[in-house]
Amino acid sequence: MSTINFDETELRRFTEATFLAIGCSDEHAKLAADVLLSSDLRGIDSHGVARLSGYVRLWEKRRINATPNIRIVHETPTTATIDGDRGLGLVVAPFAMNVAIEKAKIYGSGWVSVKNSNHFGIAGYHASKAVAEDMIGFSMTNASPLVAPTFSTERLLGTNPMCYAFPAGKYPPVIVDMATSAAANGKLEIAQRLNKELPEGWVQTSKGATSTDPLTVKNGGSLLPLGSDREHGSHKGFGLSATVDILTAVLSGANYGPWVPPFVAFLDPLSDLPGEGIGHFLGALRVDGFRPVDDFKRHMDNWIERFKNAKPTNADQPVVIPGEPETAAEKTRKVNGIPLTDAVVKDIMELSSKFGINAPKERDK
Repeated sequence: MSTINFDETELRRFTEATFLAIGCSDEHAKLAADVLLSSDLRGIDSHGVARLSGYVRLWEKRRINATPNIRIVHETPTTATIDGDRGLGLVVAPFAMNVAIEKAKIYGSGWVSVKNSNHFGIAGYHASKAVAEDMIGFSMTNASPLVAPTFSTERLLGTNPMCYAFPAGKYPPVIVDMATSAAANGKLEIAQRLNKELPEGWVQTSKGATSTDPLTVKNGGSLLPLGSDREHGSHKGFGLSATVDILTAVLSGANYGPWVPPFVAFLDPLSDLPGEGIGHFLGALRVDGFRPVDDFKRHMDNWIERFKNAKPTNADQPVVIPGEPETAAEKTRKVNGIPLTDAVVKDIMELSSKFGINAPKERDK
């Protein structure tokens, strides 16, 4: 499958216009577009403009409120619970992260749980907001129930990503952004577009047999927890995913486990929901609550250098610091443009026609 390159500015214009077309305010449209474009620039193609049609689909089903009243419903000096009023998670999560940061500025740390939200894009976008304030950022969310716990074939958990962001000195921040499943569902979607087999250990059939078919989950199978099977530590992936589900939803009052309202089109929400919407959990921790910021950053740089200089198993492949590939991708894509697959371009053209928005122009070759 071929790709077409687009300038960031063109995709940003189109994405903002699409969010405006569904009723978002100027501020929310710009913010939502920024989250998606950040993903594309950083090479996380599964969570960028490829998701735009999915948000529109949920809005058409009245599952997304384009004009939410996002508000704090419970609060202490260092914690808060936020009701996202069914808003775009792309807007609700940054609001929550700002609350966490403001609390951290005063008290040293801030922790915010969120209910009644929707898919929030890449976790790294939200956690990184704390880094700009010389803080350590945390963000996590639960997600569409596509993952079976260890020893089960039943889809009870999401890919449930978690992110930790650490500021550094002369080096880019260390961004640990990962799904707690063996692979993110977005990687399955990319494999489907490319008609490409999956690596073993990502998915299982509805009978529990291993599979490399990218349509396995759509056909009733499930994603596997990080570790893939018990012998390779899937109980640890299950534990991490459970931690995210509890912090994001049981703590906030959102839906958890199989009741999480799905983003994927092939699943419908369950009835008799125990909570409200999707849940997030975000936090900010002041570095100078533990040691001077400059000292911390100097030692972070030392940490990065030591790991980069670790003896490699292959001379052609040094150790990769978490966040390093994304930083490199952003530098390249700022110059060369953002590549989109034919399937994503087709979605964009359909949105262009639906809302009467000028389609983004291809980058000059």
